Amino acid sequence: MTPMFAVVWHYWIGVVLTVGVIATVGVLAAGYLKSVESTRYPKGR
Repeated sequence: MTPMFAVVWHYWIGVVLTVGVIATVGVLAAGYLKSVESTRYPKGR
């Protein structure tokens, strides 16, 4: 029972970490693009 639990636990930890890393990279890329585009196309009148 214990080895099976370890395999399942490691599988879900891997899934959670992978989703977290993908979300973090996506948010950082979106923030960078927002920052760069706001200087290129300012909202001034």
